Amino acid sequence: MKLYNTSAGIILQHNNENYLLNIDWNELINHDNLFQFLSTQTKNKVDINLNNIKILAPINKQEVWAAGVTYLRSRDARMEESKDAGGADFYSKVYNAERPELFFKALPHRVAAHNEEVFIRQDSKWNVPEPELTLFINSKGKIAAYTIGNDMSSRDIEGENPLYLPQAKVYERSAALGPCLYVCENEISLDTTISINIKRENSKVFEGSIQLNRMKRKFDELAEYLFRENVFEHGCFLMTGTGIVPPNDFTLNINDEVEITIANIGTLKNFIACRK
Repeated sequence: MKLYNTSAGIILQHNNENYLLNIDWNELINHDNLFQFLSTQTKNKVDINLNNIKILAPINKQEVWAAGVTYLRSRDARMEESKDAGGADFYSKVYNAERPELFFKALPHRVAAHNEEVFIRQDSKWNVPEPELTLFINSKGKIAAYTIGNDMSSRDIEGENPLYLPQAKVYERSAALGPCLYVCENEISLDTTISINIKRENSKVFEGSIQLNRMKRKFDELAEYLFRENVFEHGCFLMTGTGIVPPNDFTLNINDEVEITIANIGTLKNFIACRK
């Protein structure tokens, strides 16, 4: 089942049919057993084309956090970009450590939706998108749903000094979520593929894909560490890291189009811009 937060209200999509739900978003997604609850909500069927309405980010009062260095490819990229600053060992050690890297990413008002702009920093020369499966973890610490995340990153800033990570990661529209929440009865399959396609002036300039089974960390492990000393009254989103990293000579340009696709969830599309 898929939950869409839209300009027309909350739309539940089940078996190719759409249903309008009259309930508060935060209350809905924090339901004790979201899958079972949604199974009882297929009553108010609506004839609506999601392509004709604005799809909002599937977030309201939730924070967005992120995990780093959860794939071997990410570890290698971080080590390469930071070797001149002497920071390569940090990424090697955290990849193998018991404790994962977790960091704050965004407040709701800084999160872009499907078909909206994400920003690159104007004081950075090396910017990339990071396609990531994103967990929705409810207020009780249970993984309740999944979505697609774009964790925008300024690689040159983080590479200059690992202490610059917040500046490389946390700024206006540095995150995108969507297009929906995917709610399934069991954990998402680790054979699921994440793919990314970047276009520039209608020509493909980068593409890549990876399966979730290449991730070193387990989803429950990441969620447990995040909730150890944090309380999330309305739940939270956790980006789980990327295993797709463009080559070192690649950087995003204004007006590039970024499409991230995860099987069973859909495609999150964003356009590259900068803050005016």
